Amino acid sequence: MTNKMITPASLGYRFPAEFAPHIATWLSWPHKEASWPGKIDSIYPNYSQFVKYLSMSEKVRINVANTAMQAFATSHLEQAGVNMQQVEFFLHPTNDAWCRDHGPAFLVNQHAAIPKVIVDWNYNAWGNKYPPYDLDDVIPTLIGKHLDIPVYHPGIVMEGGSVEFNGAGTLLTSTCCLLNKNRNPHLNQEQIEQYLRNFYGVEQILWVSDGIIGDDTDGHIDDTVRFVNADTVITVVETDHNDENYELLQTNLKQLKAMRLINNKQLNIVELPMPDAVIYEGQRLPASYANFYISNQYVIVPTFRCNKDDQALQLIASCFPEREVVGIDSTDIIWGLGSFHCLSQQEPAL
Repeated sequence: MTNKMITPASLGYRFPAEFAPHIATWLSWPHKEASWPGKIDSIYPNYSQFVKYLSMSEKVRINVANTAMQAFATSHLEQAGVNMQQVEFFLHPTNDAWCRDHGPAFLVNQHAAIPKVIVDWNYNAWGNKYPPYDLDDVIPTLIGKHLDIPVYHPGIVMEGGSVEFNGAGTLLTSTCCLLNKNRNPHLNQEQIEQYLRNFYGVEQILWVSDGIIGDDTDGHIDDTVRFVNADTVITVVETDHNDENYELLQTNLKQLKAMRLINNKQLNIVELPMPDAVIYEGQRLPASYANFYISNQYVIVPTFRCNKDDQALQLIASCFPEREVVGIDSTDIIWGLGSFHCLSQQEPAL
């Protein structure tokens, strides 16, 4: 990477916070049986509820492989009462459903002649864990072609679930993921930070150490710490000292307390409980209330048939006075090792 490279940041583009207004949410229709072995049919009702709430306040743009998959998706969505006027399908075949990680990163600059661009990071299915991923890897470029907007290719691996933004110049991420040798082994922390600045248009990168047990992404930040406004984060904590997440999340909490934003302010920290362990076929799943998605009107939160669900919903509601908080059962969806945030990627409004 040379200083002469024209990057989105050098042209004044930046990645807006998720709580900024959207024109649409992008999804990739779930179809990979191996991601939900023995259970994929059970996810569609709650997935369709997710789409229903999205469609109430923004467009929903869904990648599908072909017209047969579009018809299958349409039948599920209509059954759930989705406003189909708000749904647009794109014939973009994918390997899997995790649009947060393979979808486009939209950056905006309202003063530019072209106010919106896409960054297409390389994608390797979380360190080559689930090949093939060739279809997923090209999704952002296909979307850029369809929308007729420029697409930037940094040439390194990066996933949307590994980064969290406050919309005021700060990016939050985790060392366990971004410094993992299965992503960009040729880059050190300082070099990765430079890519983040150049291609997300941020000024400051803050790091926590760990992700949660059962997370096959090597510790994505969207399961642990989320910005709810420019200087407030929600972070998950485990109250059971014997739980294997307890120490990991305490470490993250200490790190968050020591952080300072660009304006030297401390973070406001809201502690969110972890749900009781969700175990299926002997495997601990990465169930976390932090994997919520912020749409224009709603905050859509995964729930897990747990007695902490209501407490989590109330805490998240207290952080979003302008939005309605909705819980949708994610007990089957989490068998795919992700939830609503992992499944979605916002397209900002201008």
